[in-house]
Amino acid sequence: MASAAGILSAEPDFNSRRVTRTFVFRSRSRHRFRIPGWKKEGGMNSTPPGLRLLRPPTVIGQFHTLFFGSVRMFFLGVLGFAVYGNEALHFSCDPDRRELNLYCYNQFRPITPQVFWALQLVTVLVPGAVFHLYAACKNIDQEEILERPLYTVFYIISVLLRIILEVIAFWLQSHLFGFQVHPLFMCEASALEKTFNVTKCMVPEHFEKTIFLSAMYTFTVITILLCIAEIFEILCRRLGYLNNQ
Repeated sequence: MASAAGILSAEPDFNSRRVTRTFVFRSRSRHRFRIPGWKKEGGMNSTPPGLRLLRPPTVIGQFHTLFFGSVRMFFLGVLGFAVYGNEALHFSCDPDRRELNLYCYNQFRPITPQVFWALQLVTVLVPGAVFHLYAACKNIDQEEILERPLYTVFYIISVLLRIILEVIAFWLQSHLFGFQVHPLFMCEASALEKTFNVTKCMVPEHFEKTIFLSAMYTFTVITILLCIAEIFEILCRRLGYLNNQ
């Protein structure tokens, strides 16, 4: 788009009293912008192999990471908050006193289930995240993980660590929360006041919590089974590579 240069010359004509204006135009030079990584003949540059490693090398691992992991996180984030969000507010004891309710609730829940399951998910993801970070730094492709024995062993170790962490989480969950939520909780409150020996506390929505607790146990068991199946898939595909050679 052209723009006026602002050079104006005026010559007065005394006979006609008209002013002759002469404008000088100067075209603006065009600037070309080049997108980084763009080639005329080939389009965008290909991504390095390490950055393409966003998914596990096995079909079962991809299913576990993309689908089942997302469902598990959605189940915990949305339904977990709906079931356990206001548990402390509706937890009441006899007599209904604030300090007694808080004391007995801390005894009933040493750790809240949402925090425990969030820590479980983060801890289970650590071995896989460390391996993928190592693969990204070394520019390891997905096929190389199954072709080279060293990378295959490292990946199997990360899956085994995931299984061990899930088993530990299952054991801790059974000791902290049990397998069923009862409607009444007997609280030992003698340390708070001598008049309180053993008091009864009402647990709100105990049936919904039992269903949710069973679902989280089921998710843990399914994750362990998927990890075991992934190891078998790795071994079968590894044997296939050896037979082809």
